[in-house]
Amino acid sequence: MEERFFATFIHCYFIAFGVIIGGAIIGSIGEFATGDAPLTAVGTIAKKLRIWAIVAAIGGTFDAISNIEKGLFEGSMLDLFKQALFILSAMGGVKTAIVLIEWLIQEDIS
Repeated sequence: MEERFFATFIHCYFIAFGVIIGGAIIGSIGEFATGDAPLTAVGTIAKKLRIWAIVAAIGGTFDAISNIEKGLFEGSMLDLFKQALFILSAMGGVKTAIVLIEWLIQEDIS
């Protein structure tokens, strides 16, 4: 059971990281194709994708809500704690990707 937890924890981090990096870079191709500034678009798109990267990393909202419900109403605090750690892992992946993009485009994404 522990082995699966750590694998999922790492997957959440890198899925969120990949959604931000991939979505921002691929999304900026459209800005380039229309003649707009692609580097500015990378920052804007990354900012807009933050919450969606977390949702994608934890596998959708229904599984997360189900696990939180199980933790609160059925007394399974371990499931609640694990779900919180998965969300924190995804948030870490998002933050790492945002910092990397800020470093690459030399702009502050707030």
